[in-house]
Amino acid sequence: MPHGKPAGIPCVQLTDDYRCALFGDPRRPAVCRNLRPEPTMCGSHRDEALAYLTDLEQRTA
Repeated sequence: MPHGKPAGIPCVQLTDDYRCALFGDPRRPAVCRNLRPEPTMCGSHRDEALAYLTDLEQRTA
């Protein structure tokens, strides 16, 4: 997604089981390669992770 994507919109490379189709591939964007998720970011389930990312997106817009 060369122009980025809004929070809450799945990446076009996200597989049905929520894995990155480009993981380990040199074409994987630097922003993804450099991301170092921590427990606070991931939460205890997907909804918490999405809420964290949505908040981050809003605060950095």
